[in-house]
Amino acid sequence: MTSYGLTDDVRAVRKRVKTFINSEVIPAEPLLMRENEEAEHSLEELKQSAKRQGLWALGHPEEIGGGGLPFMTFVYLNEIIGRSYWGQNAVGSLTMQDSLMLHRYGTAEQKERWLKPLVAGEILPSVGLTEPEVAGSDPTLMQSTATLDGDVWVINAHKWFTTGANKAAFTTIFCQTEPEAQRHAKFSAIIVPTDTPGYEIVRVIPTMGHTGGNHCELRLREVRVPRGFLLGKRGEGFVIAQKRLGPGRIFHCMRWLGQAQRAFELMCERAKTRFAHGSLLAEKGEIQAYIAESAAEIQAARLMTLDAARAMDEGDEARVEIALIKFWGARMLHNVVDRAIQVHGGLGLTSDTPLEFMYREARYARIYDGPDEVHRMTVARRLLKDPVGGTPWA
Repeated sequence: MTSYGLTDDVRAVRKRVKTFINSEVIPAEPLLMRENEEAEHSLEELKQSAKRQGLWALGHPEEIGGGGLPFMTFVYLNEIIGRSYWGQNAVGSLTMQDSLMLHRYGTAEQKERWLKPLVAGEILPSVGLTEPEVAGSDPTLMQSTATLDGDVWVINAHKWFTTGANKAAFTTIFCQTEPEAQRHAKFSAIIVPTDTPGYEIVRVIPTMGHTGGNHCELRLREVRVPRGFLLGKRGEGFVIAQKRLGPGRIFHCMRWLGQAQRAFELMCERAKTRFAHGSLLAEKGEIQAYIAESAAEIQAARLMTLDAARAMDEGDEARVEIALIKFWGARMLHNVVDRAIQVHGGLGLTSDTPLEFMYREARYARIYDGPDEVHRMTVARRLLKDPVGGTPWA
């Protein structure tokens, strides 16, 4: 079976990253969870430690200040980074989707102003796609608009689930600029600094136990930005969004594997130490079934993810492979964390372990970057057109 590029050199980097995540990031999680100034200071210390150890922005291209690791190599690292929710922030990969988007479509001026500090970890980005009035699963329904007034874009938009906008230096707003074009060519992407007059953060949306968090609702009323803040070409917004989301879904799925593997380890440790009804939990058939099923699901999802990454690495759009792993990986993550909580009993429902937080985050996975239902629908349509040659195993 193919090794999918897992060489000795890649193993060595993975080992260094795992040491950093396990020995520095995970022990800091109780503090990072507080989301206050002390947590911000702790996160900054982790970032500086990652930089000193040569672990910062490893997946970003060298020409923009990153480590220049190939896509497939970084996928393997993301599995380790994903062991902690804060891992990607600590090693500078949190902004990777947006950095690559700017690298591919940005002008020289845009790269100088935003891309360099983004890769260096000096600023954060955000993206405004989802709108409360229309289904986020169908981006062609977006109602936000931008019109040219001389050399200035005038933007009116209502967005929500704009993650990180409350800490970001800019938001890339996807909005309708070509109302007469066909449905996938109506939209453009425009960079809007968050300190622009008329840009308002209405609220940070309370979600799944987070009263703070970073999922923001925005309103842009007659916001004016220079014509040169257009990202890419007019009418190219849908393409830009899809190019951003494709690799991002692979990264998500690999991070989920890190979360699932950590939950699996916690479940096994609990089963081997908890005594009930005459024996250790590890000796009970039901718990053994949980462990075996979890191992099978993790390994299946892992191989599917690696295969999708391999296809992308070879220049394929891998739409079928990505759609399959997006909904399958989200389901796997939920199942494994759920079983780990069950084995921990009441303890699993408390914040004394990371499991309850992981469980909440797992529920998001079935919605962001495309809900499960849409991925199942789109992949089924593709496979029905070519049920032999269109499959990943063809």
